Amino acid sequence: MPIFLVVVGYLLGTFPSAILIARANGIDISSVGSGNPGASNVTRALGWRKGAWVYALDACKGALAAGLALGFDGRPLAYAAGAAAVLGHMFPITRGLRGGKGVATGSGVLFVIQPIIAPFAVILWWTVSRLTGKAAVGSLVAVGLVPAGLALLDRPAWEYAAMGALCALILAKHWPNVVRLVRREEPALSSVGQPADPTSTG
Repeated sequence: MPIFLVVVGYLLGTFPSAILIARANGIDISSVGSGNPGASNVTRALGWRKGAWVYALDACKGALAAGLALGFDGRPLAYAAGAAAVLGHMFPITRGLRGGKGVATGSGVLFVIQPIIAPFAVILWWTVSRLTGKAAVGSLVAVGLVPAGLALLDRPAWEYAAMGALCALILAKHWPNVVRLVRREEPALSSVGQPADPTSTG
């Protein structure tokens, strides 16, 4: 049963929220902004309201995966199933392993397994993203500081290690964004409708 829930978590993660919402609004999300199938790029293409819908759906994928596992067998399995959902979002087998960055799905996992930290992480992401105009900056700051929140709450070492590994994976997926930020080529959240950069992987 634990392995089954991890597999279910991965499959939940593959649900293509951004692609479906963009397609319903006449947009191929791979052809605008960064080309990334995630909430930030949908925001660039279609505005904050549609981006918020993608965020909510992607967060629900992580929350559902972690919540099912938590109810069945406690926190370790919740971490495993939640991480599987994030991996499913990042590397969906249904789309040739080309998925999103995992921030929204990861936040859903965080709301289940660390509900005290999660609201602060989301508020931090929102604030930094709005101040800088770059969702990637908000993501890097918020995700990078989540393990510090666990340390402040004095969580067990294994939880700190598990969350640190998950955050490191999400940050690693943002490496193309870091490169574009250094080059000052990262699309802004206000870049609505701009064609995708053909060299972009994020």
